Amino acid sequence: MSVPEFDLAFEPAYGRAVPIAPGVERLTVNNPSAFTFHGTNSYIVGGSSVAVIDPGPEDEAHFAALMAALKGREVTHIFVSHTHRDHSPLAKRLKEATGAVTVGEGPHRPARPLHKGEINPFAESSDTDFLPDIALADGESVSGDGWELTALLTPGHTANHACFALEGSGIVFSADHVMAWATTIVAPPDGSMADYMASLERLLARDDRRFFPGHGGPVMEPASFMRGLRTHRRMRERAVLERIKAGDRLIPDMVKAIYRDTDPRLHGAAALSVLAHLEDLVGKGLVETDGPPALFGTYRLA
Repeated sequence: MSVPEFDLAFEPAYGRAVPIAPGVERLTVNNPSAFTFHGTNSYIVGGSSVAVIDPGPEDEAHFAALMAALKGREVTHIFVSHTHRDHSPLAKRLKEATGAVTVGEGPHRPARPLHKGEINPFAESSDTDFLPDIALADGESVSGDGWELTALLTPGHTANHACFALEGSGIVFSADHVMAWATTIVAPPDGSMADYMASLERLLARDDRRFFPGHGGPVMEPASFMRGLRTHRRMRERAVLERIKAGDRLIPDMVKAIYRDTDPRLHGAAALSVLAHLEDLVGKGLVETDGPPALFGTYRLA
């Protein structure tokens, strides 16, 4: 696969727990958008005693659906992949209702400090209140009744992003790191392209057979798909370098050329993605700018 073949086929089945694998159910929040596709996926793992992965945003209907699906079952753990507000805030209410402990990599933080005068464009999307009861290191596992989930730390989309591998199944809950329907947003200062690419390599070194992401349907051939994602990112990097060679010095000019066929509503996110590539290229010594890489900086080849 040279570039990823995205799969847009997905039935969200709002308000209903859908069995998708032995001991795994999916509930999708009714919060569709250009960034969440049909909505955020929550997962229930286990039988009579279960874990919930990514309970989702503060949404009354989704909370009611979760509680209905969990009726008669013990909830021991609530796993949070990362602290964007479409994934983590409902953990607080679910913990209060069930007595479960929360699990994640750690609290929200940017991938790097903000530069002087810089504003974090995703500040309002960040759940800075979440603090896991159990902070997992890479490769650390938590077990329950008939299940074991292992943290695979995958910074890039956010600094605290984690995927969770369901041991003995070949299944990884890939959250926003790898999704079948679209590429992941990597937007500084929350995100880091260098971290994202390293995290892709970290998962490519494994031999998993299926990914269940934070939005949309499953990734059925993860290794092939991730190789396509890697190629796509490298092509974007080359496109940025080509635009600089062609005389573009500003990110908005690069976006107009590189993303000319993309919905203009997404050009703001595209600009942040270009900035992420430029940060990486400056770090590699291929591109220069005055001061730290910035959204409105001027760029030139090194």
